[in-house]
Amino acid sequence: MLKTTPTTINKETLDLVRRMALMAQFREPGVENHLERVRGYCYVIAHGLGLSTTEVELIAYASQLHDIGYVGVPDAVLAKSGQLTAYEWELVKRHPAIGAEMLSGSPSPLLQAGELIALSHHERWDGSGYPRALRGEGIPLGGRICAVADVFDALTTKRPYKDEIPVQEALQLIIEESGQLFDPRVVKAFRDGFDEILRVRQLNI
Repeated sequence: MLKTTPTTINKETLDLVRRMALMAQFREPGVENHLERVRGYCYVIAHGLGLSTTEVELIAYASQLHDIGYVGVPDAVLAKSGQLTAYEWELVKRHPAIGAEMLSGSPSPLLQAGELIALSHHERWDGSGYPRALRGEGIPLGGRICAVADVFDALTTKRPYKDEIPVQEALQLIIEESGQLFDPRVVKAFRDGFDEILRVRQLNI
């Protein structure tokens, strides 16, 4: 199993980041342990890409801040169990920009990484994502990694508005979107490390 204990980021900073991230998680029902799973998935993917220990840890721990912008989305929208209206969906789509704004201007490398991930984790390889319709390698690497991790977790966990699907089915869906929604290199690292991904999931169900 990969060693995910931080070695380059002090514990006080990690504690602060996690507490900040929990503010958003507490406002979105039905996502217990989401942050821990996404962090672990990002660690596996980043490690599989051959990044340095510092880069792996920055991306993994900063990924916990990916949805911090949800603090700017109304509770009624986040908790809605039915289909969102067009207006409600536009409110949800504001959360990347809100999160990035909250984190902008920090001298902390971890929060700088969090800003980029918050802003770009809904961008898609083919340019169909939001909020800036970035494409390909124009999307920050942390955002490309978090996109796969976040989608896998969304697919494989029950939410107020949807049921979960089996992990192998979710893996296949992500593989099928390689080169379209997701960076092919990131998908390959995710696929190659899938046994470790499943261990992370099992530890954080």
